Amino acid sequence: PVPPVVTPGTSNAAAPADALVLFDGTTLDEWVNSKDASPAGWTVADGAMTVVKSVGNIQTKRSFRSYQLHIEWRIPVGITGKGQGRGNSGVFLASTGKGDAGYEIQVLDSYENETYVNGQAGSIYKQRIPLVNANRKPGEWQAFDIVWTAPTWKADGTLGSPAYVTAFHNGVLIHDHVALDGETVFIGKPSYKPYDRAPIMLQSHGDPSEPISFRNIWLRELK
Repeated sequence: PVPPVVTPGTSNAAAPADALVLFDGTTLDEWVNSKDASPAGWTVADGAMTVVKSVGNIQTKRSFRSYQLHIEWRIPVGITGKGQGRGNSGVFLASTGKGDAGYEIQVLDSYENETYVNGQAGSIYKQRIPLVNANRKPGEWQAFDIVWTAPTWKADGTLGSPAYVTAFHNGVLIHDHVALDGETVFIGKPSYKPYDRAPIMLQSHGDPSEPISFRNIWLRELK
C-alpha cells in the first residue's frame, strides 16, 4: 500500500488510518512500568501524560521491529536546572534489557541550554549529533517523527546490518538514515547484542528538574 502523507513535526498530528495509537490522551492502557510490568503509573491530564519520577521508566506492552513513530513532548514553563539536569528524558527506540539498555534518542531542554553535543535534544545519545538544534522554548509542544530500522542478525548471532535512524524534530531533518554503532551507553564503547523484537521505552530521568510531558504517540510498523 502507498504510505499516508504525514507532515513531519506537526503538533497534535492525527494518526493515519493504518497506525497503532500508543497514547491518545486518555489512558495508559498500552504502557506498563519497565521494572516489573505493573501499571504505568504516570499521570494523565488534559490530553497528556506526565512523568512521575518516583515511578521510573515506562514502556509499551507490545514489542516491535522497524517502524515509523510520531511522539510529542513538552518541557514545562519554569523549568529549572542546567545541562543534562534540565528536562532530561529519552525515547528508547528499542528497550533491550534492564534500566536504560537499548537505543535512545535524547529529550532535553536544549533551548538556550548548553550541554555536550551528543547529549542535546535530538541526539542519538552519545553517538550521533543532530544536524540542527530545532528546539522550541519551554511550554511549547515539540514533535519527533522517527523512522527506526532495527538491526538484523546472521544465523550465528553476529550482526547482519546495523540499526538506522531517520528523524525530524519539529519538521526539521536532524538525522538522515544514520547508522548506529550499537546500543547507546553513558560510558564505554557501543556494541550490539542480538534481540528479536523490543518495546519502546520513555525515560524517567533521575535529575531534580520538573517533570516533562508527552502526548499524541502513534506508530506504523514497517517491514
